[in-house]
This record gives sequence, structure tokens and C-alpha cells, in this order.
Amino acid sequence: MTTIGLKMNRIFNYLDKIIKEAKPELVYNKDYELLIAVMLSAQTTDKGVNKVTKVLFDRYQTLEELSKARLKDLEKIIKPIGTYYKKARNVKNTAIKLKTIGYVPNDRLFIESLPGVGRKTTNVVLSILYNEPYLAVDTHVERVAKRLRLAYKNDSVLTVERKLTKKIPKERVSKTHHQLVLFGRYYCRARKPLCENCELKDICKYYKKGTD
Repeated sequence: MTTIGLKMNRIFNYLDKIIKEAKPELVYNKDYELLIAVMLSAQTTDKGVNKVTKVLFDRYQTLEELSKARLKDLEKIIKPIGTYYKKARNVKNTAIKLKTIGYVPNDRLFIESLPGVGRKTTNVVLSILYNEPYLAVDTHVERVAKRLRLAYKNDSVLTVERKLTKKIPKERVSKTHHQLVLFGRYYCRARKPLCENCELKDICKYYKKGTD
């Protein structure tokens, strides 16, 4: 096995050890609820989004109802997580477009055509709903990848995505993606990461240098 193969196996084994249940922390019951929750999660926390979507999806229980919602009412609900003017319009317009087919299809081009939806959101949605081998690089995944020398410091988000996808076996891309998110969120944090008990610290750039 190659050096990078051995390194990746170490990472997989450690992630499997400390994060056995790798699943998204966003709460949803329907496919479009997941899509909207991921859209709303930009520049905020999953915990904050879950509070907002609890109110949103209780009040508007179908795409039809959501598409007819008054913008002012949507803004009021979404306001706690910020950028609510834009997010409210994106939610309403997405509901309008989605209601014509009634579900979120396994179609990257269609999903990326929805207002407020980019590559990262699409990757998350297709990975969770259809178990497609797509990996979304958020701040946590990017930080972990660069600290573990799986990508270079100046690599773009897209470059990090491509490098990780190439290194991770197709059948475990979705699982590893969620593990990396949770690892970055709770262990390899931006501030005060839990380095001392980490079994990967010998290959970690941050641990060796004390800085990113």
C-alpha cells in the first residue's frame, strides 16, 4: 500500500473509532426540508437553523403552503439566523420551483439552478438523499484537510474537494464527509482544538507548528 493509502487508512480508522454515528445534525423529515435547511445553514450554526426550521416547517407543512407564504412572515421566522431578507426570498422561490415536480430530484443541474443553492449545498443534499459520492467542503472539512496535510494551505475549496474525493474510496465518501464535519466541529476546532488525545497529531500540521 502507498504512503498516502496508509495515511488515509489511519484517518479512516480513527474517525470510525471516535465518530461511529456519522450523520448530519440538521433536523428534517422531507427531502425539500433538508434542502432548505442546508440553504439556511450558510454563515450560521446547525443548532440555530434547527430552531428556525422547527417553526418554519410547523407553520408551512407543504411546498404549496411554503410557496404562498408572505415574505414578511418568512423573514420574521428566519431573522434569528441572519441575512434573512435574502434567505426568505430564496426559500419562497425554491418552494415555487420545486412544487412543479413535488420532490428534490437526483439532478445536480436542477438543484444548482435553484435560488441560493451552490455546489456545496448540492453536494450535501445529493450525498444525504441519494448516497451519491459527493463531498461538501465547509470550514470544518477544509480546516481538517489542511491540518492533516491532505491539501495545501492555499488550495481553494474546490481543489480541496477534488483532492479529498480522489483520496477517499467512493463507497465511504458520504460517511467520511460527515465524520470530517463533526471532527472539525467538536475535536479539531478552529480555536483550542483537542490535540493532546488525538491519535493523528503526529501527522497534523497545526500540532507541530501551533498555527494554521
